Amino acid sequence: MKICAVIPAAGSGSRTGFEQNKVLQKYDGIPVLRRTVSAFAADEQIEKVIVCIRECDRAEISALLSDFKSISLVCGGATRTESVKNALEFLAKEQTLPDYVLIHDAARPFVSPKIIRDCIDTVRAFGSAVCSLPCTDTLVSASGGMVCGKLDRESTYLVQTPQAFSFPLLLAAYRKITPQDVFTDDAGVFAKYIAPPRLFTGERTNIKLTFREDFSMTQFRTGIGIDTHAFGKSGDHITLGGVKIPSESGLLAHSDGDVLVHAVMDALLSAAGLSDIGHYFPDTDPQYKDADSLVLLANVNDLIQKQGLAVGNISAAIVAQKPKLAPYIPQMKQNIAYVLQISERNIGITAGTNEGLGSLGRGEGITVTANVLLRSK
Repeated sequence: MKICAVIPAAGSGSRTGFEQNKVLQKYDGIPVLRRTVSAFAADEQIEKVIVCIRECDRAEISALLSDFKSISLVCGGATRTESVKNALEFLAKEQTLPDYVLIHDAARPFVSPKIIRDCIDTVRAFGSAVCSLPCTDTLVSASGGMVCGKLDRESTYLVQTPQAFSFPLLLAAYRKITPQDVFTDDAGVFAKYIAPPRLFTGERTNIKLTFREDFSMTQFRTGIGIDTHAFGKSGDHITLGGVKIPSESGLLAHSDGDVLVHAVMDALLSAAGLSDIGHYFPDTDPQYKDADSLVLLANVNDLIQKQGLAVGNISAAIVAQKPKLAPYIPQMKQNIAYVLQISERNIGITAGTNEGLGSLGRGEGITVTANVLLRSK
């Protein structure tokens, strides 16, 4: 059977306040429209994808989707209903008509392969398929800002897309629309002129990007940093987490040798997709000779924030046969938290020995492994 998809993308997205069509905005580095089209183009059951566009967006969208096969751009209308009708009439001119058509909002870029498969299975079985979710909140009707009635939650659903229908039936329904008709989706058209459509269960992640804040959903990234420094520098202390700890000798390093902070810095940079600390603070640069690693950590935090990221939490494990570190850990946490502008509760630092095994067990150096979680701001 021939199955096609229609993606209305001819709106302006005025409620977001963007200067351009909201589906051309990037979400985590990828334009929203490209994410949406990719989901349907990847399904082998879908033969063609029709994208309804504004003429002023044609050049940009054509370039954005140029590497996809079987994509057709159709001029949309003043409303979503007009755009979908234009797409259906375009398909009606093909030599072989589709058996089924899926219609999906361009601004729902998180549609999953499972939803698309379930949609196709449902429309094949029943001639219609409307993605929906049972309502879990209390619903009321209101007038003048006052509650005047309560709706039955058990029989209420939140409607999403994709929605799929028998192509001949949906085309016939759209051709019956009058100037007085106002529809917000295709299920409404089908219900008025053909029959009540069939529901199938969607997913809560299949959200529609409607307002500016929808484009700022929190993203999370993890990073790992590992650093090792050997003993051998003349001195009577080592520095960990900005705390000077009495020691028989210091740690060999170009900077202050703060192996804990160095591991945290590398973890932060890794999570942000940036280069390691050697790139930003090379040991060949005299300005970093004996540098305070907490100052360098502040610089790394600036780099992270310029990426639109903020530190969520840090977990670090110190392996050191000597000296004893437990009494100094609270101050380490306080120092790092102050620099990164996070709560001490979001920092975990443990210290243990290597049970006498290997170079660490012989007390020749210290290794720290740090894990971090970054979130988008």
